[in-house]
Amino acid sequence: MTDTLWSPPLDGSSRLEQFAADLDRGDDDYESLWRWSVAEPNEFWRAVWTAFDLPADGDPTQALADDSMPGAVWFPDVRLNYAEVMLRMPGRADDDVVVIAASQSRDDVRLTARELREQVARARAGLVRAGVAEGDRVAAYSPNIPETLVLLLAAASLGAVFSSCAPEFGTQSVVDRWQQIEPTLLLAVDGYRYGAKHIDRRAEVEAIVSSLPSLETVVWLPYLDPEAIAPGGAVTWSDLTAEVAPLEFVRLPFSAPLYVLFSSGTTGLPKPIVHGHGGITIEHVKSLALHHDLGPADRFFWFSTTGWMMWNLLISGLAVGSTIVMFDGNPAHPDTSMLWRLAERLGVTYFGTSAPFLLQCRKEGLVPRDLADLSRLRGVGSTGAPLPAEGFRWVYDSVSATAQLASISGGTDVCSGFVGAAPTVPVYAGEISCRMLGASVEAYDDQHHPIIGSLGELVITRPMPSMPVGFWGDDDGARYRAAYFEDIPGVWRHGDWITITDRGSCTITGRSDATLNRGGVRLGTAEFYAVVEALPQVLDSLVVHLEDPHDGAGQLLLFVVLAEGAVLDDSLTRTISAALRSQLSPRHVPDAIHPVALLPRTLSGKKLEVPVKKILQGVSIQDAAAKGALADPTALDVFVTNRDIFVGP
Repeated sequence: MTDTLWSPPLDGSSRLEQFAADLDRGDDDYESLWRWSVAEPNEFWRAVWTAFDLPADGDPTQALADDSMPGAVWFPDVRLNYAEVMLRMPGRADDDVVVIAASQSRDDVRLTARELREQVARARAGLVRAGVAEGDRVAAYSPNIPETLVLLLAAASLGAVFSSCAPEFGTQSVVDRWQQIEPTLLLAVDGYRYGAKHIDRRAEVEAIVSSLPSLETVVWLPYLDPEAIAPGGAVTWSDLTAEVAPLEFVRLPFSAPLYVLFSSGTTGLPKPIVHGHGGITIEHVKSLALHHDLGPADRFFWFSTTGWMMWNLLISGLAVGSTIVMFDGNPAHPDTSMLWRLAERLGVTYFGTSAPFLLQCRKEGLVPRDLADLSRLRGVGSTGAPLPAEGFRWVYDSVSATAQLASISGGTDVCSGFVGAAPTVPVYAGEISCRMLGASVEAYDDQHHPIIGSLGELVITRPMPSMPVGFWGDDDGARYRAAYFEDIPGVWRHGDWITITDRGSCTITGRSDATLNRGGVRLGTAEFYAVVEALPQVLDSLVVHLEDPHDGAGQLLLFVVLAEGAVLDDSLTRTISAALRSQLSPRHVPDAIHPVALLPRTLSGKKLEVPVKKILQGVSIQDAAAKGALADPTALDVFVTNRDIFVGP
């Protein structure tokens, strides 16, 4: 039996318990509640709406008018506005601090509820003066700072459609995204500090602006250098927000576009995923209140850039009354203890980050609870990659013995999680605690039948409100259908391998398109990385399997980035192989291990096994991946140059 690391108090104090009690269904254990939520989505989502009393016009009685996938119709008789829900900030007084923003580029910024509403009203008035109207696109090339939040809420308030790219994105990455949606207004920073480095982005801004003929207004934010001169024709952020104005909201249909998020674009142009006002609002309220148990007493932090969907989830903390804690900079400067010290300084109650960050802290032997007072922490969130059992144990041994660890998995596609945690469900080492309410998650076998206890394809069998409204410019829906519904009509295929246990928890073992198939046995990539990267000599790793066209065993190839001073000699090769054999199985032992200086990752930090595999199979680098999607465009070059060495004769 897997270790139980945390047990819920079940004292009726959580928002989920209160929600279940108000339903008065009689069977309010989590599994029963989940089964009801996916069997009766109309009743469940209507109950969520009622519980949080979302401000809107119209009648919310009919939650799901058409349950087709794709094509579901949610709350057809209501009109609402995401920004209005966010700025209601339930349980908070006008003088309460609701935004705390730390930065390596400037001093902390704190905004009260009154100040945030006023800034949004000022920015909204500036957008109107600039001619921005309902349906226009507003873009931000800016970091995780209050100005980006204010611009999003201001755009949403009048029905404009928002999109952001983090300023570390290169010119081509940004242009590939925004040429598709043709923004009329752009907010841009002059640069930023990343740790001790000053990063000047003025040349990139100039190139982006020249590549977007749709732009009518450029708004300049001197962030790195407060004295940085605005480009010709630009207005400053101060100019945009100069005029006091009343705060107003245009209430829109539930499916009205709110913002556009983009896929990584590793094999072509990034997919422009359109999310709606209603779907994002109700999904985020459900997730943050019922699963993360957040409310007005919390200070909610999740390390993210504006290029990752977790930023969008973070700022929705306002909807449940939480103070959101923003951070812009290098999370490992001057060392990996920095974020934990920040959590103490800012009184964080919920600390969200990525699984790789937690594992790096563990690898360095960090004990955050000895370095910072983390007694206020009630929750620790982990996403971006599967967190192995040793990562779970490290959190409870070294961070907090009492906080609930929520390992969650979902995606940009729904801007939320499919599977995660709940305050009434135990935490088991190495397992995601539960399927999230309203998410009809199943593991499908090869015959598309649901299975328990075995590895299967992660699918969603009923609609969720935050599934995309569509893809921008995909008027007939062909790209959208091909992305999720082509393989199994009427069922969302997400592209991950998942095992669901008989107690409702689950494990995700990697992307199904990166599956390793050894002798007919599927091997997930995540378990490889957990073992290999636990070794002190290995900083990073990537594994691919090259199939034999004649039905032989094929080749299992492991690539490693070594720690400073480490050498991949026979001794280290035996150490890696022995660890994989003993902790996993003999099938996991690679046929060859190769050292490389760098491994390819997307701009959001995800490993790119599939392009590496394609290159090793002879596909050109141009056809294997779009270089603009890579954090470092040179990371694939070594696989082209050394293909014959890596693959052999």
